[in-house]
Amino acid sequence: MAKVGAQGTDEALVEADARRAGSEEETSRGAPSLHSRIIADVEAKILSGEWPPGRRIPYEHELTELYQCSRMTVSKALTELARAGLIERRRKAGSFVRRPHSQALLEIHDIAADVAALGLPYRFAVLSRRKRLATRADRDRIEAPAGAPLMAVVCRHDAGARPFCLEDRLISLVAVPSAADEPFEAMSPGAWLTAEQPWTAAQHRIRAAGADRKTASVLGLADGAPCLVVERRTWHAGQPVTQVWLTYPADAHELVANFTPSRS
Repeated sequence: MAKVGAQGTDEALVEADARRAGSEEETSRGAPSLHSRIIADVEAKILSGEWPPGRRIPYEHELTELYQCSRMTVSKALTELARAGLIERRRKAGSFVRRPHSQALLEIHDIAADVAALGLPYRFAVLSRRKRLATRADRDRIEAPAGAPLMAVVCRHDAGARPFCLEDRLISLVAVPSAADEPFEAMSPGAWLTAEQPWTAAQHRIRAAGADRKTASVLGLADGAPCLVVERRTWHAGQPVTQVWLTYPADAHELVANFTPSRS
């Protein structure tokens, strides 16, 4: 019996793999292809939070065995998942769930909508809610005189299984007296304010900061981890409405501004 050289063996394996992949794509009418099924299964585990950002997904040979398919079919599925931004393929290391990036745009956006745009489930939790009088330090935060009534709310927003943002907000009860009795159970403070009180002017200040111990604990970060802090203030007819610090893990957010050349 004639022996087949190593190169001939490799070529034969590639051809056999290609034939297998081709047969796997031939499905009955209305039934998804096998590679589409792999994509759907992996995508579901990522979007549900079962596979969190940074988790290594099964190696190609493991998926090949699991789905009883060719390596080519698995590679095609992973390539499409990487193109969609759900996974990151690293040479010799495998494939990993990619950390989603949101864009903190220079507009006032609902955080729930930002999370939904990432394809992740959203939820929020009020960590503290307290009615108090403004201190001298609050004058710089919300332009409220000492003794003015305020509502102080701290809230954590989650995207899937991961904390997404820490909200530390002051609301002027002079401008929005109804906030004194609002539990913020059905809507987050920011979404509630947008619906309750219109604003006529707003300001954003954006800076980088290291997470202090409290922030790191809430966001699941190491002490001193880099964060993106967006400070927002709004006014209605010249009267301050709210001031908020929105703190995001820096590795999952970016700033995007679209502009055109100015004309002299």
